[in-house]
Amino acid sequence: MIKYDVRLANLDQHLFEVRCQISDPGKEQLFSMPSWIPGSYVLREFARHVVSISAENEQGPVEIKKLSKSIWECKNSGSLLTVAIKVFAFDLSVRGAFLDGERGFFNGTCLFLSPKGKEKDPVIVRLQRPEDSRCKNWQVATAMNTVEVDDAGFGTYRATDYAELIDHPVEISKYSDIFFVAAKTPHRLVIAGRHRTEPKRIAEDLKSLCEAHIDFFGGPPPFANYLFLGLAVGRGYGGLEHGSSSSLIFSRDDLPKNGDISRSIGYQRFLSLCSHEYFHAWNIKRIKPKVFAPYQLDRRVHTRLMWVFEGITSYYQDLMLLRSKLITPKEYLVRLGQLLTRVYRSPGRFKQSLTDSSFDAWDKLYKPNANSANSTISYYSKGALVALMLDLTLRKESTTTLDQIMRVLWERFGQSEQGIEEDGFEILVQELSGLNLSAFFDLALRGTEDLPLVDLLREVAIDMQFRQSLYDDVSGLPEKETIPRLDLGIRAQSTPKGLKLTEVLHNGPCEQAGLSPGDLLIALDGLQVDQSSLPSRLEQFDAGETVSAVVFRDDQLREFKVTLAEAKRDTCVLSLNDSSDKKALRLRKAWLGK
Repeated sequence: MIKYDVRLANLDQHLFEVRCQISDPGKEQLFSMPSWIPGSYVLREFARHVVSISAENEQGPVEIKKLSKSIWECKNSGSLLTVAIKVFAFDLSVRGAFLDGERGFFNGTCLFLSPKGKEKDPVIVRLQRPEDSRCKNWQVATAMNTVEVDDAGFGTYRATDYAELIDHPVEISKYSDIFFVAAKTPHRLVIAGRHRTEPKRIAEDLKSLCEAHIDFFGGPPPFANYLFLGLAVGRGYGGLEHGSSSSLIFSRDDLPKNGDISRSIGYQRFLSLCSHEYFHAWNIKRIKPKVFAPYQLDRRVHTRLMWVFEGITSYYQDLMLLRSKLITPKEYLVRLGQLLTRVYRSPGRFKQSLTDSSFDAWDKLYKPNANSANSTISYYSKGALVALMLDLTLRKESTTTLDQIMRVLWERFGQSEQGIEEDGFEILVQELSGLNLSAFFDLALRGTEDLPLVDLLREVAIDMQFRQSLYDDVSGLPEKETIPRLDLGIRAQSTPKGLKLTEVLHNGPCEQAGLSPGDLLIALDGLQVDQSSLPSRLEQFDAGETVSAVVFRDDQLREFKVTLAEAKRDTCVLSLNDSSDKKALRLRKAWLGK
């Protein structure tokens, strides 16, 4: 058995102290820390946050030597060996560890050393109650199984092995608690961070949402209870899935206010995040690529199937909001239009295929640069569109749906967690549908052409149109103005000194004029320009006119002549077409319920 002892050592220095004790260590016992955390495909090298390490046995201190970036060795270890580390924790994201005077949070990958050869040993974790007076009202929230804990959750927990240990994030703070039962299974949402909300409303909506997911996969769920660990912030959005929990970060303004019976765009965004991470409890945590069974956390592990696990999940996250009646069909189409828009505003879709995007996640999606929009496509967004296209194709040409494919995936691969081969998904779809979909998959997965979604959506009584983006655009909504809008072909950040160009899109006016990422745009046509004034400046001109653009490039003042062009019609608007033929209306009703 491996025993870990976790202490909040210093809130102001953001330090956790963790002691790892093992019996019968090897004569040259190795310890390691993961290089990455499952669900986030980039090498984070958690060992770099270890600020001190020491070891001792029954006789006293033992030498511990670092062999590589994340491996240490103890020699002549005796019969009982304890290794103590202090870890700097100041990463506010869902992927790291954080500690200050207001809260503590950690993923096991950040704190727990793994003793080589003992990865399958059972684990005991003791979370010490902090002595600092600022922590007197703090409580522990985690999905890890308890052994003996006090009313605040401090005490002893257990895990079957190291893999399970690091799959349970831990929140330690003064948080709010929301409990509900879905499909006879206890669920809980804790929210840390300053916020005000309507807990009863959230509980009712999450109950409906979770029951829709459980019913989708054919229940009961693969966990005895489930925990959403939420952090409310001023600005932020994201999540990380785990087997019986998920970590979420969201804007406090997205939560429903007391007495508010509407489902605002922000609240829909919050529910969509919960839906995405909850779907992952089946799709990626248990249905997974064979190369992830088990995870190899000391190296990159490549798969061309990320679109299955993130793209299909992204497709269903909003569809589940519709099926649980948390949004209307029209609201669903707005959200789907926004998803389509994200893809059509990415010129990189013509350069990178979906399988390449999946394979290159480690270097491209998780490490964006100034050229990412021009050269890459997200397996989240395009993967969701391929899932949509596949679902509609199956509904139109067979008696099978993507719903049924996912249920069989769960039955054959998820319940055993054996992992699916790289070609396994394509083989399964064709087996169950009876269709030859080789050409479909070649286009959708390995090609870089636009998908024929306009015609496919028309066949399910949905009209798909495109308009120019607006300056206050959230996309997905009909056009508000008829005056053609001009566009510079840039993406920029507002700074006190001007507009810093973060991306210059291929074949756009600024690229053709010679501007580059990093340039600081300060004037257009001789007048100062910033984020708020740019729209009105451009409205003074017509497409084809040439204007002066003055920028700072490093410390040099440069002037370029930019020939203006109309903004592309890359903003998607979807609408119900109730005048479609009976077959299209029947297919739409089976898909959207309307």
